[in-house]
This record gives sequence, structure tokens and C-alpha cells, in this order.
Amino acid sequence: MRDRKKKNENKDTIISEKSVGSESGLIVVGKNPVKEALRAGNQIDKLLIQKDNHDHVLGDIVSMAKKRHLLVKTVDKRSLDAIAEGQPHQGVAAMMAPFHYQTVDDAIALAESKGEDPFLIVLDHILDPHNFGAIVRSANLCGAHGVIFPNRRSASVTAVSLKAASGAMSYTPLIKVVNLSQTLSALKEKGFWITAADMDGAFYGDVDMTGPFALVIGSEGKGVSDAVKKQCDFTAAIPVYGDIDSFNASSAAAVLMCEAARQRHRGKTSTAEKPESQSSIGAITDQILSMNS
Repeated sequence: MRDRKKKNENKDTIISEKSVGSESGLIVVGKNPVKEALRAGNQIDKLLIQKDNHDHVLGDIVSMAKKRHLLVKTVDKRSLDAIAEGQPHQGVAAMMAPFHYQTVDDAIALAESKGEDPFLIVLDHILDPHNFGAIVRSANLCGAHGVIFPNRRSASVTAVSLKAASGAMSYTPLIKVVNLSQTLSALKEKGFWITAADMDGAFYGDVDMTGPFALVIGSEGKGVSDAVKKQCDFTAAIPVYGDIDSFNASSAAAVLMCEAARQRHRGKTSTAEKPESQSSIGAITDQILSMNS
């Protein structure tokens, strides 16, 4: 039985790790990411719409923007292509204020406001922005209260990761920290149990993921670093039965987060639940795995 008691003496260590947002604004492209940014009430300085595009979704986006009294400007496709830098913009781009990163204490407060034990995802130098965004999306679907990642040698909030997250970054606290090992140590002082995804770990279904819990996902190719692994209490592995040896980082994260959600929300219903045909966690699993395929 796990029995790590919460300690408060390290609170200042966590608070001191406030992340610093980008000094420049963000450009969000694509219909769904822009629509989610509007729906979430994100600060948008200007909305750019492609000229002579009569797509009904773009019309809905313009209506949402005008209700918020935002500046809407029509531009030609060439201008949007240049702004999107190769990303499919689907005729729309939003010029946003700098992204607001949050703190570990913000994520814990979010959990407390929901009457839940805190559940955090820790990314050990995930480099691919698609993986980064997909993991944030899965984290939101599985009820995680925050995603922690280092401020150097890591993917971050960009147009690519925002699009991959499909709006989840507007709702899930993102926490940029200076040192992952120190952050995990501080979490342990606050009563968290830490589990790392590792091919040599225990079967993931046998790992207790309830209570104050943090799941560490390693980088593509290298996995969880030795320094970070030393701070982990347990390791969890996903069995494979094919010819290659491991899942993609975002797919592995999705599988493990779904198991955490199953354990943490056992008996509770979900907005994704299909009546009388599929459990809530099963519905979430199908949604995430189809997203990562």
C-alpha cells in the first residue's frame, strides 16, 4: 500500500518554477484550432480570413469573432500561405497574444477545484511538435490536470503543436520548468507518486495510478533519461506482440493515460460514453488511438 504523506516545506520550490511565456505572439492556423481558441476565450489580436472563401465553418468563425468584437481582416491565399509557413491553414489564421504558461501549483489547484487527486503528465524532452500536441490532447481527454516539460531541448507551443492538440492547449495547463529532476523531487515532497514509461518496467495494468500521480513520458528514441528515472518510484511497460519493439511516444502516452483514467475514474461516466455499448474509458481509448494512428 502506498503511503507517501504530503509535505509542505517544498512548496516554495515549486512556486519558484514559474514558466515564462514567449515574448512574441502566436499564430494559430486551421479551422478547428482557431475555433477552439475562440471558444476558450483566448486573447486574439486579429483574425485573418482568406478572400472569396465561402466555407460555412469559416463563416461561423467570423461570427464568433465579431461577437467578441475582434478585428477580422480578409487577405489573399498567398499571404496566408506565408503566415502558415507550410502548415495547412484552411483559409484562416489567428494572431494571438503570447501563450500563458502556468505553474505546478496552478495544476494542483485545478485538481482541487474539481475534487480530484492531481494527475500530471511529465514530458522528458519530447522533440516532435506533433507528438507534443497529440500528448496534450490525450492528457486533456484522460483528465490530466497539467503537462510539465522542460524549457530547453523540448517541443513547445507552436502552430504545429497547437494544431495537433486540437484545442486542448486552451484547457490543459502547460507548465514549463527549468529542471525536470528537481520538479519531480518537489512533487514527491508533496505526496506524488511518479511512474515512468519504460520498456523494462512492470505491466502497466499492474501499476497503481491513483492518488496524486505523475506519469513520465520519455523522448523519441532515447526514452526517459537516467537522471529523471532516478526520481521515479515505478516504471510501466506496454507489452508488444508484433515485429517492432515500441510504440510511438504519443501513442504510448495515450495507452498509459487511458489506463490511468480507467483507474482514477472507475465507476464514473464520461461525456464520450456510448449508451449501453461501450464503457467511458473504452470510448476515450478508441478516440485517442484513432487520433494517434
